[in-house]
Amino acid sequence: MLALGAGVMTANAQVDKFYEQNTVLNYSDGEKAAGEIPQPKKFDKDFHIYLCFGQSNMEGNAKIEAQDRQNISTRFRMMAGVDMANTGRKKGKWYAAVPPLCREWTGLTPADYFGRSLVEQLPENIKVGVINVAVGGANIDLFDEDKCADNIATAADWYKNFCKSYNNNPYRELINLAKKAQKVGVIKGILLHQGCTNNNQQDWPQRVKVIYDRMLAELNLKAEDCPLLVGELMTQEMGGACHLHNAIIDNIQQTIPTAYPVSAAGCPGAFDHLHFTAEGYRMLGRRYADVMMSILNKENQKVAENTVPVQQYPLVDKDGRVTFQVKAPEAKAVAADICGVKYPMMKNKDGVWSVTTNPLVCGFHYYFLNIDGVNVIDPASETYFGCGKMCGGIDINVDINDNANLLKLQKGATMTADEIALYAYNKDIKHGQVRECKYWSNVEGKERRCFVYTPASYESGNQAYPVLYLQHGMGEDERGWSQQGKMNYIMDNLIAQGKAKEMIVVMDNGNCSHSFGSKKGETMAEFGASFTPVLLKDIIPFIDNTFRTKKDQQNRAMAGLSWGGKETLEITTANLDKFCAIGTFSGAIFGVDINNYNGGVFKDANKFNGAIKYFFMGCGTEENFGTEKMTETLKAAGINVEYYASQGTAHEWLTWRRCFAKFVQKIF
Repeated sequence: MLALGAGVMTANAQVDKFYEQNTVLNYSDGEKAAGEIPQPKKFDKDFHIYLCFGQSNMEGNAKIEAQDRQNISTRFRMMAGVDMANTGRKKGKWYAAVPPLCREWTGLTPADYFGRSLVEQLPENIKVGVINVAVGGANIDLFDEDKCADNIATAADWYKNFCKSYNNNPYRELINLAKKAQKVGVIKGILLHQGCTNNNQQDWPQRVKVIYDRMLAELNLKAEDCPLLVGELMTQEMGGACHLHNAIIDNIQQTIPTAYPVSAAGCPGAFDHLHFTAEGYRMLGRRYADVMMSILNKENQKVAENTVPVQQYPLVDKDGRVTFQVKAPEAKAVAADICGVKYPMMKNKDGVWSVTTNPLVCGFHYYFLNIDGVNVIDPASETYFGCGKMCGGIDINVDINDNANLLKLQKGATMTADEIALYAYNKDIKHGQVRECKYWSNVEGKERRCFVYTPASYESGNQAYPVLYLQHGMGEDERGWSQQGKMNYIMDNLIAQGKAKEMIVVMDNGNCSHSFGSKKGETMAEFGASFTPVLLKDIIPFIDNTFRTKKDQQNRAMAGLSWGGKETLEITTANLDKFCAIGTFSGAIFGVDINNYNGGVFKDANKFNGAIKYFFMGCGTEENFGTEKMTETLKAAGINVEYYASQGTAHEWLTWRRCFAKFVQKIF
């Protein structure tokens, strides 16, 4: 427990003196910690149980504060390891996890905030229970049944009294409690915090392994299903007297492959240089939870489809959580920044930072890594042009049929296996091509670029095809629809299913790739307006002269998302002789007076409906773009328009993928 001077245990007298002078009292006489909860009656696979053992830091040494007894989830429970007369707790029964978790007069422990943090991160159906059997001053041999008796025989009286609480065999008491717990739940891991008494003893990992292996055998557990989490001692930077032992803890996987060190870096320490403050225990407990979450996530994680080759992160689990990792040993603070929501990352001894997010909604997300205040692109991610700059990106594709819990986590923004398949490459069908084309713009007097999708049959036939001109939104560019939008996979799959006709799809830059306001002096009316003559005078002639197209109005359509939807509506309604179908997806169309829009194009409903064979306006249910109201106004004026609402989605790519899939099934 105690290590001073050279960092090696000296005399039991030092330990005796410490305990004589430092008794942690947490209650007034007769104060009750928590009432008994209904005892579980049958086995519940969603009740996750963790065994906690070690010495005084696991026992709990900091004074319990008011905040530590408040806002504790009913999903977090503790099994009493001993009778606690003052609180009315009985050994072997489950209680709400209000501290103390170990014995009557012990203090705050890492197990407190381990459980709290874990239930915050796990799905709501998961409950967490801890069983804490720890003895202040314990040598690791106390938990080795072959050495336990000898260890107690030569110890000080205060130590013997602690051991009596566990019938002079803490290990056996923990095993007996664990076997009882296994009748109602699943043991998912073991937490250890010990080493001060064995500071810098090189054979300590082997001695821990003996105990861990015996636990697994007696409880019929597999090491890969029940990891050992080992917390560091107070670090050298914090003045830790036993910091030398951390090097041994950090290398414990060399002896126990399923053991995971838990960093104590930055955790505030107490005056004795051995224990942590209450805040230190809170931080350390949360880190135990973060390590456990990373282990749990790996059980059902897969490498994100947006990850570059060879890299193993980011990882996505079945609940939509993402684990990010980056090596930045010199950084002071790192966070994953997903559209403004930041998740602080933790650094390990090798300078590798990592974090697991809360569940993210289905669909595509832009993200950055914020390193010391600067947003940078994750080197492990493919890059995407969005927000007016290159970004990292990640797709969350979770099948709601496989995980009903998502209904509780997301506002209906869920996906079925069929929808996921619609956006994915199907090896069993024929595929079209997306080609990059360069052309000269006479309007702008410079080279421009577009991307053109041609269906699978284009390469082997000689027929002509109708053309859809498909536009991106503000802050994105001509790459968006084929990269973020996956339009080519959607087209291939719908064509193969006979739900969409074969067509050419042209994606060009709408001259709105920057964010409005970033170009000095530009007005809203001017933003993207220069695209209209480029489309009519440069792009359409280039496409018709380069590809086998049907060149009449009945075989030309236009659609766009957000600002591209605004451009689409303006261009098509001013050129009814050139387009037969219109699609706006979350179109940035606000305050439109339909009586005067574009020269009063909607005044003559018969003329408009005769020219435009299909008019589609869609958006997400979580948006507030006024799309539904505008369609109602148009319908009241006699305009044929179809409204579509993407359930649970906002101004995002999942909305636009869905709109695109609906739209292309009705044109041509």
